[in-house]
Amino acid sequence: MARRGRPVAELTLTDEERETLVRWSRRAKSSQALAQRCRIVLGCADGRSNQEVAAEVGVWPQTVGKWRRRFLEKRLEGLADEPRPGAPRRITDEQVEEVIVKTLEATPREATHWSRASMAAATGLSKSTIGRIWRAFELKPHRVDAFKLSNDPQFIDKVRDVVGLYLDPPEHAMVLAVDEKSQIQALDRSAPVLPMMPGMPERRTHDYVRHGITTLFAALDVATGKVIGSIHRRHRASEFKKFLAKLDKEVPAEVDVHLICDNYTTHKHLTIQRWLAAHPRFHMHFTPTYSSWLNQVERWFGLLTEQRLRRGVHKSIQALEKDIRDWIEAWNTDPRPFAWTKTADEILERLTAYLQRIPGAGH
Repeated sequence: MARRGRPVAELTLTDEERETLVRWSRRAKSSQALAQRCRIVLGCADGRSNQEVAAEVGVWPQTVGKWRRRFLEKRLEGLADEPRPGAPRRITDEQVEEVIVKTLEATPREATHWSRASMAAATGLSKSTIGRIWRAFELKPHRVDAFKLSNDPQFIDKVRDVVGLYLDPPEHAMVLAVDEKSQIQALDRSAPVLPMMPGMPERRTHDYVRHGITTLFAALDVATGKVIGSIHRRHRASEFKKFLAKLDKEVPAEVDVHLICDNYTTHKHLTIQRWLAAHPRFHMHFTPTYSSWLNQVERWFGLLTEQRLRRGVHKSIQALEKDIRDWIEAWNTDPRPFAWTKTADEILERLTAYLQRIPGAGH
């Protein structure tokens, strides 16, 4: 029976085109629109009419005709979406460059950094345009980060030593990240805390009453995440010696102990040196000056502060110390070790690249 209706252009495919269309129509990551267009073209190539292909794919016959014509004109490239018309761009490259240069190399006369309003006034652009340009180039003039350069002459050696303990700990040994959190204050609010309610956060007075301070000595087992803690009212070499004696009792006698500490004088006191000489299984490893970020126990102190101390209310030192002991006990029931991922070379390469951006920072 002769085919009725308006004649349609015959569509034939090469083997390579057919293979590509089949692959695009089945590939999971292809957009649904592109996959549908591939199925339309494949149906047309099989000799079916627009109506038959439309019924099979689930589109209008006019849609089949559109993609049949597009493929015949441009082949595979014709199946891609064409650029949609829109308003012409009004911001020139020169204007974008002016905003970026001003942001990076100049400051407003009346302030230390640019705001959207001040940059808009200086360039004649709108505040929303300034915001879009800054977002596109990830510029944030309102933010500032602090840094401290280590002046330790043995910086590289100490970084390699400490990172080596994290990534490749010695056999038959325990690596402990050790430090003390001093001046922990027992603070009581001047009025009772008002509890959280629907639509309203917990409320507390900004002023408080001090009930004394205490110090926590802590050793984090970098392999298991368990913590050995000891609380003392003073922060001297004698208290640190007592803490070392506690570690000596709790760590199995057949295991060597590697302690990662900072350069605080307490850790290098003559009393400590004599104790270490009498306990040769203990080995001290010092982080570089101004580099407490290398000591994993500092991250644990941050969790303690965030989860227990910052919003805690303590009417006495005894109550504060009990809270700390309870938190350590709870932590050790389900310890979570911190995973160290950066090698010493990666740290040093990143630091070198950072220093190159700072005029006069040295090498």
